[in-house]
Amino acid sequence: MCSKNEIDILKKNGMITLGFSEKKETSMSKSLFIAEKPSVAQEFARALKEEMKRRDGYLESDSYVVTWCVGHLVTMSYPEAYDEKYKRWSLATLPFLPETFLYEVIPGVKKQFDIVSGLLNRRDVAVIYVCTDSGREGEYIYRLVEQMADVHGKERKRVWIDSQTEEEILRGIREAKDLSEYDNLSQAAYLRAKEDYLMGINFSRLLTLRYGNAISNYLGTRHSVVSVGRVMTCVLGMIVRREREIRRFVKTPFYRVLQTVRLEESKLTGEFRAVEGSAYYLSPKTVSGKRRTPES
Repeated sequence: MCSKNEIDILKKNGMITLGFSEKKETSMSKSLFIAEKPSVAQEFARALKEEMKRRDGYLESDSYVVTWCVGHLVTMSYPEAYDEKYKRWSLATLPFLPETFLYEVIPGVKKQFDIVSGLLNRRDVAVIYVCTDSGREGEYIYRLVEQMADVHGKERKRVWIDSQTEEEILRGIREAKDLSEYDNLSQAAYLRAKEDYLMGINFSRLLTLRYGNAISNYLGTRHSVVSVGRVMTCVLGMIVRREREIRRFVKTPFYRVLQTVRLEESKLTGEFRAVEGSAYYLSPKTVSGKRRTPES
């Protein structure tokens, strides 16, 4: 564990990143740490061991700024954002396959996005430490924010940690790699999101237009939407398949062979079980239409 004195030593001579970057900045430069959620940001703030002042949507000290997303701040736009004609569900507009994908800030978290965007583009912020969850989705969350915030000219480093202990956080900052080394992970995240989007938009509309009325008539409702998703549909299929198995289950007699043996004053109850290798294993079996016996 690093003490405050050790951290101060690492920061001397104008080093503004806990000694984890060899690049010197001006004395007014700060490092920005962006986490995926407020609770993780608090852990980073504690690990940095500086007196943090709470601001609206972020924490700040003389050397550092710590902020957070609240999960996804940016999402893919619905089809009507491309053209108003897509607002009405119609077979004539399917398949929907845009050449360029559009993104937008989620209305419910716009305030936090504006705060994060402003911090990412602050003139005194020289280094951005990406501290979102270590994985594809965490990478995607930050990249979307950076894309919408139009960030340029900043040094960006990726903090990759396995836990949120102080030691692990400081190790992650110290060993942070340039964000470009995670470009392949970012591209995989974008591709997965586009796949989910296209599958959901196209198949939900297609199946709703094809079967929606029939489902509504059966359920006695005015409208029915058939929602399709890469994960949701597969999980729903597993649930339906299991439910059908339960409904088709037919009770059959089940026998057990039990024996009670008295030994002097004691009584012992045992159960006969045919183990694998026994002639009775998985019995009854038939051979040429006859019930199998131990000799057959």
